[in-house]
Amino acid sequence: MIDVLTIANSHWRVGLTPETGGSVAFGQARAGNAWVDVLRPTPDDMLGSFWDSASYPLVPWSNRIRHGSLLWEGEVYQLRRWAGTADFSMHGTGLEYPWEVVEATDDRVVVEFDARGYYGVNWPWDFVARQEYFLDGPRLVCRMSLTNVDDVEFPAGLGHHPYFVRQLLGPDGAPLGEVVQLQIEATHEYELHNCMPDKGAGPIAAVSDFTSKRGLGEPLIDTCQRGRAGSTVATIEYPGVLSVVIEADPIFEHTVFYIPPGQPFFAVEAVTNANDGFTLFAKGVEHTGVFSIPAGQTVTAEFSLRLAQPSAV
Repeated sequence: MIDVLTIANSHWRVGLTPETGGSVAFGQARAGNAWVDVLRPTPDDMLGSFWDSASYPLVPWSNRIRHGSLLWEGEVYQLRRWAGTADFSMHGTGLEYPWEVVEATDDRVVVEFDARGYYGVNWPWDFVARQEYFLDGPRLVCRMSLTNVDDVEFPAGLGHHPYFVRQLLGPDGAPLGEVVQLQIEATHEYELHNCMPDKGAGPIAAVSDFTSKRGLGEPLIDTCQRGRAGSTVATIEYPGVLSVVIEADPIFEHTVFYIPPGQPFFAVEAVTNANDGFTLFAKGVEHTGVFSIPAGQTVTAEFSLRLAQPSAV
């Protein structure tokens, strides 16, 4: 049985499953006198599956690595590729292992993954990852850190993969307010083939242009954008009920969002590096978001989901 640790205040109630890759099981916001699911809730019988979670960490890289071939300083490090026919490695490796609970209180949980404790971790270097989930008034905060415990410098990336509901539902299952609207703060977008780019970011395509708030529509969208000016990554509005503002430190300079047709959820991810960012970096492309960590050093950054009142109509 998977244990769920719950943190709560007057704004948020959040369930965490450290055993399942340090994931989030549910994220509920207060709407009037009721708790409503803002993040896609994990079914009870799927609590052991990070795929079915509300959100999961992406460490020590985000998104895909082409052919599983990590290019760094003239060397090629072959990673294990995704199961099945996919010709890439994806979403880091931290989500494959249980995370240790370091601290747990009513409104804060700290979990840690030490790669040195496992054989076959899908990364060439030793690292320790930590997540601090905590509540600060209307903000659900995730502070992520990655420590290089190897004896050489290595490249890295960070991110998280939250799924949001398209429609808020009340305790009786009836819809609350209107269907969701989305706004993404970005100026550039990557042209993707098999979800990976071959060059730097260019203009945003019309189908995936959410620079002005609008409904999700029905087309499949799976894209990566960059170029925001401030801390706001995206605004997710449930008209008439509430808004969720995603805010992040500057290191999270890319936004991946995925809108599957016919599904009651979608994903908006604050991430550091572009899809297949290591390959782009090796090719000399600028603004890939790839960073490196010297031996013995730590990179720490945070993002948050802030509840707000919906905008006036």
